[in-house]
Amino acid sequence: MQGQAYSRLGSFGGAAVAPSPPPPPSSPARAGSGAGGVIRTPAKGAGPARCVLGAAASATGAAARAGAGRGGGAARRAARAVLAALLRRQAVFLFAPLLYVAAMLLYMGSLPLDAVPRIIARQPPGSVYRSPQLYARLRADMDADNSTDALATVWRHTYKGGTWRPCINNGTNGLPESNGYIYVEANGGLNQQRTSICNAVAIAGFLNATLIIPNFHFHSIWRDPSKFSDIYDKDHFVQRLQNDVRVVDKIPDFIMERFGHNLSNVFNFKIKAWARIQYYKDVVLPKLIEERFIRISPFANRLSFDAPPAVQRLRCLANFEALKFSKSIVSLSETLVSRMRERSVESDGKYISVHLRFEEDMVAFSCCVYDGGDEEKKEMDAAREIGWRGKFTKRGRVIRPGVIRMNGKCPLTPLEVGLMLRGMGFSNKTAIFLASGKIYRAEKNMAPLLQMFPLLQTKETLASEEELVPFMNFSSRMAAIDYSVCAQSEVFVTTQGGNFPHFLMGHRRYLYGGHSKTIKPDKRRLAVLFDNPRIGWKSLKRHLLNMRAHSDTKGIEMKRPNESIYTYPCPECMCRMNRTEHSKPKHSR
Repeated sequence: MQGQAYSRLGSFGGAAVAPSPPPPPSSPARAGSGAGGVIRTPAKGAGPARCVLGAAASATGAAARAGAGRGGGAARRAARAVLAALLRRQAVFLFAPLLYVAAMLLYMGSLPLDAVPRIIARQPPGSVYRSPQLYARLRADMDADNSTDALATVWRHTYKGGTWRPCINNGTNGLPESNGYIYVEANGGLNQQRTSICNAVAIAGFLNATLIIPNFHFHSIWRDPSKFSDIYDKDHFVQRLQNDVRVVDKIPDFIMERFGHNLSNVFNFKIKAWARIQYYKDVVLPKLIEERFIRISPFANRLSFDAPPAVQRLRCLANFEALKFSKSIVSLSETLVSRMRERSVESDGKYISVHLRFEEDMVAFSCCVYDGGDEEKKEMDAAREIGWRGKFTKRGRVIRPGVIRMNGKCPLTPLEVGLMLRGMGFSNKTAIFLASGKIYRAEKNMAPLLQMFPLLQTKETLASEEELVPFMNFSSRMAAIDYSVCAQSEVFVTTQGGNFPHFLMGHRRYLYGGHSKTIKPDKRRLAVLFDNPRIGWKSLKRHLLNMRAHSDTKGIEMKRPNESIYTYPCPECMCRMNRTEHSKPKHSR
């Protein structure tokens, strides 16, 4: 065995151990007093277990040498015995961690239960509706801070980028012979139908077709049988478009004879949503020329927002000029606006309008959880099953209300709207017009908002029962009244999105020099603020004032290619005023 290194640890797990190389000449082997004479480095690749055993052997050898130095022969023999036992029982090192864990479990089991620290499971952020607790805690500070008048300073950046004015040119060249008739069926609520009407005007003008006054589809949710003339001034609509698009009330008899006076025999196009205008030229126009009469149903959102200037001009003309509410709706709306201004004497006749989406169907669809407990859950489950049978109970679908809230998708409650507006500097003397359907659990949920803003009004409180009778049970007509009163407010507050606020934002830009005068809150930030159990009134107010200022600076925005012209009329429906024109801004109300 001379000249060949060896391992004192022997083999591990039955595997042969490769001999170690001899030490270099410059590094002589260290002499030891053990029986082997030399302890060499373990072979390369011997593994962690050999390193552990090597360390144990070194420690044991050191102890033995120390004992030999003191003449402790007994200690030396004991150390050798321990080392030999370990070498024979190497597997004990594999079970050492398990033995340690078992010992700790036995120890913990011997302690009394009250000595073991309890782990408190915290609910995910947003999973608990904390706004009532926040309101109760901050109400005293809020009531003490009631001297600000936000209506006096709310729009500081209104004319910073220059004002705009409507500039939709009228057609003057006359109309060529029509290529045929187009019949569309507008579906959805008031403003979805409005989209359909404007798009139909644009397509009829582009295809040089005659448009039949659009028919309104009866929807199972809105359940409103109103016709075009019940909501809009039909004569004004036809007259305002006469130089650009032919519009007739009904299809001529000689055309209907070809189809047996049966509308179902007329060819109906099923057009995909957001279709390009080129599709109408390449596919719809040839069929129109061939048949002389076509249908397009349904017709909501069937034209891309990105269209040529000529098409956009017709959309602008239809939406902002031709579509005017019926005389009965305009008359009642003007009465309600006058009454709101009378209740806003302290703020120079200025009032806030709020579009609140906290009806039962909206709360149910959002899948958000509020503070109604098991009773609320039963009501919402029933409403979801009635309105969207099976949609929310599909296998594998997981609903996380906390995530929905923190993503800003939960409808703001009346209480949260009140907290937000008070934090934005509106005092309890501010008059508010509330545009809404039937509020979910109105008696309970409206109470805190009325405490914060006792001058709050709705169309039902402003108008007498006799004045509202012609509009009751007609959701689109009631929505048209809300739309008109909101359009003339100094501040419009949107809380949930949808067609109603998007159309209003654009209409208000058209009326007020290109600025929407709209507060559009960041609902994600609101969720974080309202979920904070430690936030104080001053801190909350600082955040909300910044949010209000952000809405102000975003009030004037230009339309980008794929955005709605109904929300962003600048620059395609409006022109920037020169210096002399906007030296003294004027707004038409």
